Amino acid sequence: MTDFSIRPERAAEAVARHIETLILEGSLAPDEGLLPERDLAARLNVSRPTLRDGLRILQDRGLLTGEKGRGLRVAALGRAAITDPLIALLADHPEVEDDYLDFRDVVESHAAGLAALRATELDRDRIAAALDAIEAAHAAANPADEAEADAALHQAIYEASHNLVLLQIMRALSGNLRSNVARNRGRMFTLHRIRDHLRDQHRAIGLAILSGDPDAARSAAHAHLAYVRKAARDIAESQAHDETARRRQSGGGLGQRR
Repeated sequence: MTDFSIRPERAAEAVARHIETLILEGSLAPDEGLLPERDLAARLNVSRPTLRDGLRILQDRGLLTGEKGRGLRVAALGRAAITDPLIALLADHPEVEDDYLDFRDVVESHAAGLAALRATELDRDRIAAALDAIEAAHAAANPADEAEADAALHQAIYEASHNLVLLQIMRALSGNLRSNVARNRGRMFTLHRIRDHLRDQHRAIGLAILSGDPDAARSAAHAHLAYVRKAARDIAESQAHDETARRRQSGGGLGQRR
C-alpha cells in the first residue's frame, strides 16, 4: 500500500491532485467507486473536512460523480465522446471496421514496442497471467473466455506501454466503435484454425515483451493485427456471399418463386 501523507497547506488541492493522477494513469478506472469517506481520509492521512473539500474540487471538474446512498465514483470519462453522433454513425457502418483495425495496427504495434522497453515487474506479471488465461481458455475450447482473455492481454499491453494518452484513448474506444470488431472476433474464436493462429500470435507478442525485445514485439503485434484484419475481411465477404445466395433463392423476398 502506498504511504501517502499530505501537508496541511493547500491540503484539499493536494488531495484532488493525487486522485487526478490516479485517474489519469488508469489506477482508478471510469465508473469505479471510491472507498468510503472514513477509509479515504485514513488512507490519505487527512481530516474528513479536508477530504470533502478535495473531493468537491474533483466533482466540480466533472471527474467524480455521486448519488445519494452510493458514494462517489469516477465519472464515465470518455463516454461522452463515444456517444457523439459521428462515432455512432461510424459504428453503424461495417466498412469502418477495416479502418479501425488499420488504426489498431499502428497504435498497438507501437504500444507493444513501448511495453517491451518500459514494462515493470508488475506489468510483466499481468501480461504473463493474460497469456496463461489465453492458454487455459484455448485448451478448454471456450470461445467466450478466450475472447475475454484476448482483450485482457491487449489492455495489459496498453498499460505496460506507460503512455497515458494511448491508454486513455484505447480505453475510450472500448465502446460502440469496437462493437462490430468484437462481434467478428467472437466469430473468429469459434473457428478452430483461426483460434490456433490467434493463440500463437498472442503468445509471440507477450513473450517478446517479456523478453524485452521491442523490435520483435512490434513485429509480432503487426503480424497479429494484419491477420485479424484479413480474417475479418474474409468473414465479412463470406457472409455477404451467403446473404446474396439466400436472396437469389427467395427472389429477394419480392419475387414469386415456385
